[in-house]
Amino acid sequence: MFDAASPLFPPITPSRHGMLAVDGLHTIYWEEVGNPAGIPVIFLHGGPGAGLSPQHRRFFDPEQYRVILFDQRGAGKSTPLGECRANTTQLLIEDIERLREMAGVAQWLVFGGSWGSTLALAYGEAHPERCLGFVLRGIFLCTRKEIDWFLDGAQWFHPEVHAEFIAPIPEAERGDLLQAYVRRIISDDPAVHWPAVRAWSRFEGRRVFLLPQADEPPSDTLDLGVGRLESHYMAHLGFFSDDQLVRDIGRIAHLPAVIVQGRYDVICPPVSAWRLHQAWPGSVLKMIPDAGHGAMEQGIARALVAATEQFKRQRAFA
Repeated sequence: MFDAASPLFPPITPSRHGMLAVDGLHTIYWEEVGNPAGIPVIFLHGGPGAGLSPQHRRFFDPEQYRVILFDQRGAGKSTPLGECRANTTQLLIEDIERLREMAGVAQWLVFGGSWGSTLALAYGEAHPERCLGFVLRGIFLCTRKEIDWFLDGAQWFHPEVHAEFIAPIPEAERGDLLQAYVRRIISDDPAVHWPAVRAWSRFEGRRVFLLPQADEPPSDTLDLGVGRLESHYMAHLGFFSDDQLVRDIGRIAHLPAVIVQGRYDVICPPVSAWRLHQAWPGSVLKMIPDAGHGAMEQGIARALVAATEQFKRQRAFA
């Protein structure tokens, strides 16, 4: 059933894919894998702006699941890349509903990690009647404390990475790193915004895994999507009111949820997963003792697959 060397299901190619115009500016890329008659699931990628990877298709048994994945506004193959205009959480929720209607799905499992967990919770709380349950990883509730940790807490564990991140910013602007980077990232001058988005993307990328990984070569698509959209959403606190996702958890508290969290996640620290679990009594929290933030770390990937397998078995006896 599984790859011999991996907890994931074998690689799979989309059975369908396309582009969906969601307004006069944005067109989103979507794809579908698995069994057209299977359990519907929507996959929500991280970032914002990180886009899809072929690996994302592999958390689900393709014989039992119908998986719909998409690049959110401004990410991956969606156009325009890195576009912040008409790009809010509420509009992303509307896009998910458009995809659901296009696919003819009444209800689906909602699967998301990191920013994808944020969007999953926001979508569920907006449309609880459309959700069968949740599989969430690397919880990010988009609070001010979490954003401050992302930008400044890094120095406690990765001082050299943080020092590299702040180096291009004059000392007079370092009191508000987020706005200092936003000003550069949204500049129309490529000589200004490209170094800024690359620095932002590298700052995050070097902290994802528990164990050091070889640096990936720069990717224009990833760097522009992540740099522009992460800073955009953080500057607007995710377009949420204060602690909205925890405050409104009662709207989905009757639904099953598995929360998978790396114990040594320094991007989205475990306290957020703990807070969510405490607010959601029926949820199951899987704290992975030897993992950071990365979905493809062995312990996390194994727990995510176990969660989709468990949900599949529960549906079979429902």
